[in-house]
Amino acid sequence: MTYLVHILLNNVIPLTIMIVVGIVLYRAFKLDIKTLSKLNFYLFSPALVFKMLYESQLSLNLLGQTLLFFFVYFAAMYLLVELVIRIRGYRGGMVPAMRNSVIFYNSANYAIPLNQLVFVGDAFTLSIQIIIMMMQSLLPNTYGIYAVNASKKNDMKATMRTILTLPVIYIIPIAFFMKGFDIPVPGPIYAPINYVSDAFVATALVTLGVQLGSMKWQLNFSDVMLSNLLRLCVGPAVGFAVVLLLGIEGVMAQALVLSCAVPTSLSSVLIAVEYDNEPEFSSQVVFSSTIFSIFTVTLVIYLMKFIS
Repeated sequence: MTYLVHILLNNVIPLTIMIVVGIVLYRAFKLDIKTLSKLNFYLFSPALVFKMLYESQLSLNLLGQTLLFFFVYFAAMYLLVELVIRIRGYRGGMVPAMRNSVIFYNSANYAIPLNQLVFVGDAFTLSIQIIIMMMQSLLPNTYGIYAVNASKKNDMKATMRTILTLPVIYIIPIAFFMKGFDIPVPGPIYAPINYVSDAFVATALVTLGVQLGSMKWQLNFSDVMLSNLLRLCVGPAVGFAVVLLLGIEGVMAQALVLSCAVPTSLSSVLIAVEYDNEPEFSSQVVFSSTIFSIFTVTLVIYLMKFIS
């Protein structure tokens, strides 16, 4: 019960308030959602990724183990959602929309505070979550965008040019290089990076609110609930199976399983909005999975005690 209340008060309610602010702002001023989307892709998200990687304490061994888990987990979830897509007979934009809603999850503004709540500020588990966050920032900006444009049969050369303009794919190696060689960031430059990264969560949630406010709210209940089931219930179960398969134990195993339990990423909405690919479905999935995660994440935290 303590975890449920804490998740509600410190994750779900604050996120919901910001989403409501976005809805109100759209109704009042008809904000341009494309502009908000571009701000997230080209400014706020890269700043957050750089700051978290540059300030993290990562070892090569930890990086290797976490990346191995991530790629095995990602492949398993990808194959699982592909099977569901074929069984359901999805076509067109719903194929990448459903896929993105399951394989991209909220590893930053939801998972990092959750990690620190469960593991009481442990630097080791925080480093694990930051590595997961890095991959969950890179993949939507590369594969996620490619998949959406491929489903629309858009010009792939133009799509690749778009991907190559996204800052986050350059920010990650730059952050590792500067951290590895202890290259300091000058104060006048680091201050704006802090300002911008701190604004990521608010801007992304307002963007989601603007999208929800502009929708006709024709709820596709079965597809939204199916996505929620795969992300919130099947996701952590697969994570548990992967740590067993790889022989990962102890606190690291617990942190990795917890990282799989969080709701659908805001990135799936940003991609859907930016490329006009089932934005209503994506927005409804993010909002509903965040609400339902109160109960599913609490259950995962309880079950984590059985991971030795």
